Amino acid sequence: MVEEPDDNPYVRTPETSFDPIEDVHEDAAREQAERLREAIEYHDYRYYVANDPVIADRIYDALFDRLRKLEDAFDLDDENSPTRRVGGEPLDELETVDHVAPMLSLQSSGDPEEIREFDRRIREAVGDVDYSAEPKFDGLSVEVVYEDGVFDRAVTRGDGEAGEDVSANLKTVGSVPLRLSGAPDVLAVRGEVYMPRSGFQELNERRVERGDDPFANPRNAAAGTIRLLDPAAVADRPLEVFFYDVIETSATLRSQTEAVDLLRELGFRVDDETTVVDDAEGVLDYRDRLMDERADLEYEIDGVVAKVVDFETRERLGSTARHPRWAFAYKFPARTGETTVERIVVQVGRTGKLTPVALLDPVDVRGVTISRATLHNAAQVRELGVSEGTTVRIERAGDVIPEVAEVVDSEEPRSSGADDGGFAMPETCPVCGGRVAEEGEYHFCANASCPAQLKRSVQHFCSRDAMDIQGVGERAAEQLVEAGLVESVADLYDLDADDLIGMEGWGERSAENLLSELEGSRGVDLGTFLYALGIRHVGTERARALASAFPLEVLMDASAGALRDVEDVGPEVAEAVTAFFETPANVETVERLREAVRPERRADADGDELDGLTVVFTGSVPGYTRSELSDLLERHGASVTSSVSGATDYLVVGEDPGTRKREAAEREAVETLDPEAFEERLLSRIE
Repeated sequence: MVEEPDDNPYVRTPETSFDPIEDVHEDAAREQAERLREAIEYHDYRYYVANDPVIADRIYDALFDRLRKLEDAFDLDDENSPTRRVGGEPLDELETVDHVAPMLSLQSSGDPEEIREFDRRIREAVGDVDYSAEPKFDGLSVEVVYEDGVFDRAVTRGDGEAGEDVSANLKTVGSVPLRLSGAPDVLAVRGEVYMPRSGFQELNERRVERGDDPFANPRNAAAGTIRLLDPAAVADRPLEVFFYDVIETSATLRSQTEAVDLLRELGFRVDDETTVVDDAEGVLDYRDRLMDERADLEYEIDGVVAKVVDFETRERLGSTARHPRWAFAYKFPARTGETTVERIVVQVGRTGKLTPVALLDPVDVRGVTISRATLHNAAQVRELGVSEGTTVRIERAGDVIPEVAEVVDSEEPRSSGADDGGFAMPETCPVCGGRVAEEGEYHFCANASCPAQLKRSVQHFCSRDAMDIQGVGERAAEQLVEAGLVESVADLYDLDADDLIGMEGWGERSAENLLSELEGSRGVDLGTFLYALGIRHVGTERARALASAFPLEVLMDASAGALRDVEDVGPEVAEAVTAFFETPANVETVERLREAVRPERRADADGDELDGLTVVFTGSVPGYTRSELSDLLERHGASVTSSVSGATDYLVVGEDPGTRKREAAEREAVETLDPEAFEERLLSRIE
């Protein structure tokens, strides 16, 4: 048990009134910093290990802030200072480091006869024994080495002989001691890095809401996190560690019980579920109890471990090349099919669509761990009766996509967004806070600069039919957004060469090429500009129709009724346009773009050769984009629309056409033209 430091003013009733930094002598600063480190480490133990804090968070923050200021002002560098827990500089790579002693795997089975056979072999070899019965944590094993009581390194299990050095990352975990009081000169311990269930669900909630894929289970989340190259990113995720073995020490230890006692005394976090049993039946009873209680634990376990308690007996039993003969892992059967809905969150997809997602207590479904299931829309949530806390049966639709098949059992809902305790879609986007527009049973974020859909917005804005800015495909759009260079499409026009050259794969030539493309896009017709904005349901033809009907400043204030007077603009399209221009972030983006580019309504026609003709396209015409053809025909008097009606003169049927427009043309007796006939009948007239 860690004792309260004596004679330290920053422990029980902390002193938080400090002299100004500039009035502190260097020697006094050094002494105060040491006292602060000692106190903060003690309070970390009380908070993370003992779960019994003795000071308020604001006081802890004041102590931490003072220590950080002293270290910065007096260059009091200490690699094991508590201030390092927030993460240091990103790493280039994780180095491989040899273990102090081999970290062997364990024999394992889910068959109770196997544990009885293990016990029989032990007793035949050495006589009666006791077993340390422990949870088998479902996390990532690490070896942590201390020299003279000071944290030296942390290494993943790897191949058992060597692993990855994750010292910088493990230092950010609050339950890992950085200094040990009264520790042996040499100490190497084994622990399990894991992510608590509540932290896992919160992390997945954040990932899902911003459109990222969630982690499959807490183990994957922990393993992926501890191997990140940026310690600051690790510090931002909820990791914990349980310690359960002493691998090597200069202290004298005779048993697993003494080893666990030493870990507790030194301030390591040890699971209270560890106990001692005297035979195989005791192990089986322990396993059955933990299997019944596992759903209530804050951490994932996938079985129990039985270890011979006495160390001398362990030496006599020895090890094979792969595992010790004195330990056995008795595994739980996989949980299949049924599980609990922990939370219902709303994911914002790349198109701005809001989708409710059930975050689940991870469950095995035909060999795949499932931690989330899509609920499609609010109507399905209501029809199924799903709420947080309900037990559901999960199926994999098409053997791939997990979905909630039915509610098996329902508790009182734990939380909700609706008055009746059920689920309700949010009124504002959970990612950006922007307006949510409804289209039937579906909901969409109207903010084109929403981080969840920004990459797609940038890619669309730069596409050939839009602003035609070459060099900004999916990868480049992703880089620009993730680097923080583009937070709305208007930021594209603020880029400079230094910004771009700093990104991976970008050199001076590629940067200059993009800047040249951006410069060349500054003059654009209003229809193309409107299409580039990515307004929902507004393709190239509707964008041209809107540009013909309204100047931009009028369109931005147009009512849904006024919009519906434009051909081929129905209620759904009108709602999408008004929602777009009623979103402040979109208005700001458009105003900034108007300063960078010059969207103008189409100039006078080049001719009237096609005056009075109405043309519709389906499929692609070789050698042209749809935008180019629409522009060409309209400049010579034709009207290009997106749907076939009795007023349509020609339907141009290109490659890979759809069926809906062709069926409409047949009903309305509209003449159809293949690409060759189109060239002869129409294009030849304007050459």
